[in-house]
Amino acid sequence: MSTWTTHADPVAGTAPPVRPRRGVRGVQPVASLLGVLALGVCLVLSLDVVSAAVALGLELALLPLLRIPVRTLLLRTSPVLVAVPFTALSIALYGRPSGREWFDLGFAHVTDGSLTLALATALRVLAVGLPAVVLFIRADPTDLADGLAQILRLPARFVLGALAAIRMITLLGDDWRQLAMARRARGVADTGRIRRGASMAFALLVLALRRATTLAVAMESRGFGARGRRTWARPARFAGPEWAMIAVLVGIGVVSIVVAVCLGTWRA
Repeated sequence: MSTWTTHADPVAGTAPPVRPRRGVRGVQPVASLLGVLALGVCLVLSLDVVSAAVALGLELALLPLLRIPVRTLLLRTSPVLVAVPFTALSIALYGRPSGREWFDLGFAHVTDGSLTLALATALRVLAVGLPAVVLFIRADPTDLADGLAQILRLPARFVLGALAAIRMITLLGDDWRQLAMARRARGVADTGRIRRGASMAFALLVLALRRATTLAVAMESRGFGARGRRTWARPARFAGPEWAMIAVLVGIGVVSIVVAVCLGTWRA
């Protein structure tokens, strides 16, 4: 059972709920977003293997602090893990040739330089993609929206629309299962797997568009698209834990750069 603390609101005279801040989960998601962007900037300044490997090693060392179950971690990071080998393969085949040539197929060639570049790129994708995924596994979309609107001062119309879209994404899985059960009940779900998948995808798209239209009209009728200054029920705070999160992520990038420079592998 969660607990709530309240702070006085001088404007409305009410006490808006503020969620308790506990560990990494209590950090404002905007801080994680800014930290990941800063880390990405640090890692794209060079294409050497050492800096990316150091950054990835530090991230893996800090990963147990998040206390994410292994199954959840593998499931959420699966898109990144799938993209890494394909990225490395494409760069190994079509990267800039340099050094010893291993084989040449005319349209593709593999050299020492392209292999090194492929390894460096693969490590960078992991080093940037891993924190970008794991830091938002347990993030509340509402907290992120509060931070985007109150801390980064993004337009409220855009923030609220994005929040509504994120909330609706969670319904797509339920819609897909309901469509599958409806087709099975009507006896049209046992043959033509590719055709069935295509028809269900089209039906899901139509259903999502209809729901989005209904939601947009409902939000507009309730004044979500009105101009002027908007108030927020929960204040988004940016204090010590948020600065610590940014410092850790920036520190990972800085340490990786320093190590690469000291070892002479820095390639600006």
